[in-house]
Amino acid sequence: MTALRIAILTHSINPRGGVAHCLALAEALCALGHEAVVHAPDPAGRGFFRSAACPTVSVAAQSVGGTTVDLVRARITDYLRHFSTPAACDFDVFHAHDGIGGNALATLKHRRLIPGFVRTVHHVDSFSDPLLAEWQDRSIREAARLLCVSRTWADWIRDDLGAGADVVGNGVDLSVYRTEPTEADAAARERWGVGAGPVILSVGGFEERKNTLGIVEAFARLRARYPQAQLVVAGGASLLDHTAYRTRCRAALASAGLTVGRGSAVIETGPVPQADMPALYRIADVLAFPSWKEGFGLCVLEAMACGTPAIVSRQPPFTEYLAATDALFVDPADPCAIADAMAAALVSQARDRLRAAGLARASANSWRACAERHLDAYAACARTRQELIHA
Repeated sequence: MTALRIAILTHSINPRGGVAHCLALAEALCALGHEAVVHAPDPAGRGFFRSAACPTVSVAAQSVGGTTVDLVRARITDYLRHFSTPAACDFDVFHAHDGIGGNALATLKHRRLIPGFVRTVHHVDSFSDPLLAEWQDRSIREAARLLCVSRTWADWIRDDLGAGADVVGNGVDLSVYRTEPTEADAAARERWGVGAGPVILSVGGFEERKNTLGIVEAFARLRARYPQAQLVVAGGASLLDHTAYRTRCRAALASAGLTVGRGSAVIETGPVPQADMPALYRIADVLAFPSWKEGFGLCVLEAMACGTPAIVSRQPPFTEYLAATDALFVDPADPCAIADAMAAALVSQARDRLRAAGLARASANSWRACAERHLDAYAACARTRQELIHA
């Protein structure tokens, strides 16, 4: 295939799963000989949460107060301003990974600045605000080609929108996420006051979609068996407002007598640089990830690559790419079952079995294979662009 210039658009520079996916995908595409450039609105001009072996562009963005609608509208406008000229649109392929980039590209298509775009649907949110729902829907319906990271969402697009979507999956970088301890492990323990454990890790902050309240309720039960147990809640950077849900989680923690802070029963790290995540996975005894809704659940593969057992929901997408023996599957609505799984993961025989199965599963998912699954869609979009140029 002829080398392509690919503009990849994501919603922010922060360490969220979709953003991590974009950077890793672009790096793999560049390794295949293409030029993949990741773009994101960057109001503070800080750059992406990690350095990348691919070109990146921090799109000039305005600082915004107000509602989520105000923020999303502003970010769409930021993208439209950045790609306002034919010179700025000199790419063979445009690829959006969320509703913000998808709406900007749909408008650029109507302005005849680009011929069309690819859209990856990681998952579909249920927005109560009709404008947010309309923007999400438009970003999917107007794409020339649709991709999904799991069969679950490809089937949803087929059933609800009557459109086809290819499944491209996800990957994990085994050169970054490794089982061997490093000096960073001890530094992570010191930084956040993590003791001997057992240590339960939750990734994604206090967010309803991540089922943090269920994890909190399960952890409170685990503490009755293991009084020194700690729950580490990592991440939390989001464009959406999770204040009300966070308040519910905090109330549940207070009701259970669980304090939050460095060295406490519950440790809230906030956003964590990627360089620190492997250590965080390694010092954890188990990853608790019984989410209600996921596109894929990239942190599951990352934890497994670090030798950390995972607890996941007994539902797609986890049941798509994980075998029954790869992880501990639970009903996300049952805190008692989640607590039992936490305890089960601490038993040495189960830990050894889960560790071996997880390492094998992680090694079977490469970013190179993920990148290669994008190439047909990219080639089709590039052909459309060439046909329009020579028409």
